[in-house]
Amino acid sequence: MIHYIFEIEIDFPEDSKLEQAVFGMGCFWGAEKKFWELDGVKLTAVGYAGGISTNPSYRDVCTGLTGHNEVVKVLFNPEEVSYVDILATFWENHDPTQMNRQGNDIGTQYRSGAYYFSDTQKFTLLETKALYENSLRKSGFGPIVTEIKKAPEFFLAEGYHQQYLAKNPHGYCGLGGTGIGLEKKIETSAEAF
Repeated sequence: MIHYIFEIEIDFPEDSKLEQAVFGMGCFWGAEKKFWELDGVKLTAVGYAGGISTNPSYRDVCTGLTGHNEVVKVLFNPEEVSYVDILATFWENHDPTQMNRQGNDIGTQYRSGAYYFSDTQKFTLLETKALYENSLRKSGFGPIVTEIKKAPEFFLAEGYHQQYLAKNPHGYCGLGGTGIGLEKKIETSAEAF
């Protein structure tokens, strides 16, 4: 399958010098667009992760019985865009205080989720969560309910979902943030925890 924006095969090689990230932010169409627009991002794809079934279909995931989340997988060059900047895009473009929903999209497949590939990513993710949650609480929001865990197996979604908003510029996008920015003064060290 060829990426509609980057015009390369959708492939996430394990031995790459690029880094990977996976996020659930509600409907994956808008989430993917936020990441493909970032300088330093080399590839994006939407799919399903975090559930109990293998190779689920969109129809399966929408039943709520698979436990899968609609996610976007991102391949980025850390020399061009930092993981903190990737996380800022994640935190700022959805409401991580909503449980199993984003706006009008309701169900476990729309939960907020951040999935890490290394201890460094984990520590940075936890540190940005703490900073962002503090900022949210000062603005009257509740606690962050984001699912944070080691990256589960990623199942590529059907071709018609890939880069959906590039192919359908007036398509539905329920993605919306809180209006609160992420403070980017991050230690990024294990000693912080």
